[in-house]
Amino acid sequence: MTMAKRDTYTPETLLAVAVEVFNQRGYDGTSMEHLSRAAGISKSSIYHHVRGKEELLERAVGRALDRLFAILDEPGARRGRAVERLEHVVHRTADVLMAELPYVTLLLRVRGNTRTERWALERRREFDHQVSELLRAAVDEGDLRADVDVRLATRLLFGMINSIVEWYRPDAGAPAAGAEVSDTVVRLAFDGLRTS
Repeated sequence: MTMAKRDTYTPETLLAVAVEVFNQRGYDGTSMEHLSRAAGISKSSIYHHVRGKEELLERAVGRALDRLFAILDEPGARRGRAVERLEHVVHRTADVLMAELPYVTLLLRVRGNTRTERWALERRREFDHQVSELLRAAVDEGDLRADVDVRLATRLLFGMINSIVEWYRPDAGAPAAGAEVSDTVVRLAFDGLRTS
């Protein structure tokens, strides 16, 4: 991947280039030289804006995590029965994944090899835990099946949602529009989980 030389760039466009390179080469397989070539700017120009590639990783996964955690503060996630709040969170998580596809893809690929990756994994676990608690509350309220282990159901829900990064390409004729994907995820998941 080689981009044309840029005369001007912004921290946001630099971040977008870094995310693309990280997703293609892997974070560990990316050097500052790779980022410099992809952005069409010198390494010193990159260092003018960031301390290094780990700061770019932190900004990128932070963006994905901020969007995911913001879902938990939306009115649909805070009001109503637990099952309704859970459905909202699942739907919106799929929406955010598709809207922030490169950033969430990178988040899902971190393995814990650096301080930033360990931080990102911890935040992901925290998000998963909050969703698990909603699922548990929906079971306790009698709206979801009690014969399915909550931790297993949470993992399966996120497995279905997270798999979207492997095939969803909005600009390449995805099999469905974003809203249709989110609606289908909720329908498939909750038709199997609801008590009635």
